[in-house]
Amino acid sequence: MQQPEIRLAGVEDAEAGAWCHLQCWQEAYADLVEPAKLAERTADIPTRISRWSQAAREGRQRWIALNPDPAAEVRDRVVGFVAIRPNDDEDAVVPLEVQAIYVRKAWWSTGLGSRLMEVATGNQPASLWVLEGNERAIRFYRRQGFSADGVVSGDPFFGVNELRMVRTRMFHA
Repeated sequence: MQQPEIRLAGVEDAEAGAWCHLQCWQEAYADLVEPAKLAERTADIPTRISRWSQAAREGRQRWIALNPDPAAEVRDRVVGFVAIRPNDDEDAVVPLEVQAIYVRKAWWSTGLGSRLMEVATGNQPASLWVLEGNERAIRFYRRQGFSADGVVSGDPFFGVNELRMVRTRMFHA
């Protein structure tokens, strides 16, 4: 399988990035979020496109993985992404937060998630939040040097709890 190109997202990538975002939620959270809530949260593509456009205009750091198939339609053009930001947790012990990292199901177990994490964090100390019960993601984050720090928070968007995971040292695979 040809590896996707990874690059910073621009405003022109908003629609494709938004489709990836919503489809990743559908694929990753199907067994974790109540079906009606998941359907509601993934139905509003115009709002998600607007948020992606705004993030790009504001210069927020989001890297996208582009489908290597040049004939891919817009909803399949982006097959993964990662977003980082300064950590704003009141009790943060690391300065960087992985705000989001998602890969389309067809690209799971290809190494794409690891490539995205490396591009975005440079293997620096960081933290992230993961839905409780998302064992596949938790295993991935552990392989990336993260461990749960015991902090749990309610996620009002999906109505489930999130666990915080932290990588306090430089990570070398």
